[in-house]
Formats: sequence, C-alpha cells, structure tokens
Amino acid sequence: DDAHRKLLGYCNRKRIAFLSSPFDMQSIDLLNSLGLKVFKIPSGEITNLPYLQKIGGLKKKVIMSTGMAVMEEIDRALKALIKAGTVKRNITLLHCNTEYPTPFEDVNLLAMMAMKKRFGVQVGYSDHTPGIEASVAAVALGAEVIEKHFTLDRKMKGPDHKASLEPKELEAMVAAIRNIEKALGNGTKKPSPSEIKNRVVARKSIVASKDIKKGEIFSKENITAKRPGTGLNPMMWYKVIGKKAKRDFKADDQIEA
Repeated sequence: DDAHRKLLGYCNRKRIAFLSSPFDMQSIDLLNSLGLKVFKIPSGEITNLPYLQKIGGLKKKVIMSTGMAVMEEIDRALKALIKAGTVKRNITLLHCNTEYPTPFEDVNLLAMMAMKKRFGVQVGYSDHTPGIEASVAAVALGAEVIEKHFTLDRKMKGPDHKASLEPKELEAMVAAIRNIEKALGNGTKKPSPSEIKNRVVARKSIVASKDIKKGEIFSKENITAKRPGTGLNPMMWYKVIGKKAKRDFKADDQIEA
C-alpha cells in the first residue's frame, strides 16, 4: 500500500496518470481509495464475475485486456460491467496475447478491429512482442490505447523484463506512434500543403512533338504530353485531336487549341 502511495505521489509530480491493475477485491478498494479515475482489468480477471461487478459498480473508466479470451467471454464481461453501472462509452478493450514475449505470428492485430466492430467500443492493444512494430501497426489500424511493458534493464530478475522495452526503446516507440498519428490525417483526399507546389512541376501539358504549321491538323503523330503542367491538361487530349492549329508551333511548344 505504501509503495502505491509513493508511486502515485511521484506520478502526480510528473503529471503522469497513475495506473495499477488490481488482482483481488482488496486491491480494488485500495485503488479506489487512492482516487484512481481509470481501472485496468488484467486478462486473467475477464471471467471473474464478482470482480467485474465490483469494478463496474465504481462507474469509472475501464481498460480491459482480453488475452486468452474468445468473443463470447468478452461479451459477458462487458455486459457485467455495464449492468453494474459502467457506461459503455467509458470502456476500452485491449486486444492482447498473454505470452511473454508474444511470437509475431500469434499477434493477430485484426482481432482488435473485429472487437471494435462487434462491441462498438474503443479498442487498443496490449503488446508483449519484442520491439515496437506491433504497437505502431496497431495505432495505424485504429488503436486508441497502447500498453507496453518497459524496464530499466531486460537482464533484471522477474518474469516480464525479457518482454519489455528499455527506456530508449520506449522513447522510440512513442515517437513512432506520434508520427503515425500525424500521418493518418483526416481521411480527405486532397493535395497537402507540402505537395501543392509540386503539382505544376510533376504534371504534364499537351505539347507539340514536332514542328506544326498553322492550319495543320493535331494528331497523335504531332502532339504529346510533357512537363510542366502549366498548359492544356492531357485529359483534354481528344478535344485537341482533329482540330486545326491556329498558328505555327515549334517542337515542345505548349498547344493552344
């Protein structure tokens, strides 16, 4: 209990939200007495009905890991939390594989999206793989929460250290996730501010492929498309074909039809 209070005080000074996963009823009471606003349910408790009812009755935000569970078990756990008083919009489900470290072939990130579709709640990923790739990919898919173990040294004694990130790796993961968040954008397909200047340079215009005399008919033999895109758009190709040249054009002159 004293360690929790000490860590909570440290987190408050650092402006970090303090979290701890309770594994029994007494721990739920302790964490509630400490004023926690978010309760993290570990994967092993997803079938513990009295435990779920007690947390649900607190009416706090809940992050629930789903390692080892099937959809029906997740459904029952969600219903237990909601029936006890927790609002559905305050629940986040974490896809998880409870093996430390998790083999990449067992990650199954698409299951996270299947949970979001079936249950209509926020989803995230509890990552026990080595490295940071799976967490970054989860964010790209739509994860709103990432859980990742970290340690000061993977050589320390204990079951979780070998599947944890060291501080510099954690920094790299957070930086990568922030970049992915920026990269996802808003979903509207239009030129970005950084690329708009390149549109004229990269696109093409209809030009003469060789010298053309006034009155000569434009055809695929005497016109082509070349950069820059400051003249007639090549999408006008068939409106130009068959028309007469209104003046002389030298090779590479932009066509005016």
